[in-house]
Amino acid sequence: MIDKNTLFALSLFPYLGFLWFITRSGQMPRLALIGFYMTLVFVAITIPAGIYAKVALGASLANVDWLHGGAEFFLTLSNILVVLGFRQAVIESKQTEEQKG
Repeated sequence: MIDKNTLFALSLFPYLGFLWFITRSGQMPRLALIGFYMTLVFVAITIPAGIYAKVALGASLANVDWLHGGAEFFLTLSNILVVLGFRQAVIESKQTEEQKG
């Protein structure tokens, strides 16, 4: 049976594939693309934070509020960038339609 840590590690590969395809497509709004890449920063920060919480504090990351909140900040930042990127794309699309018609 696959444990949660192995599954988490394996889930990185489809996400990297997703990033590769959306980057190559050139169709993703730049700010949203940066937001999707920021998710990798979130992962890169969450893993050592979780290890530190377990080894140094003897608790899971979810039970160390200051550490968990610091890591989750990067997920929040990522989500904000994705939303702002798509918002900007919608606004630009509407402006282009108005100029045509």
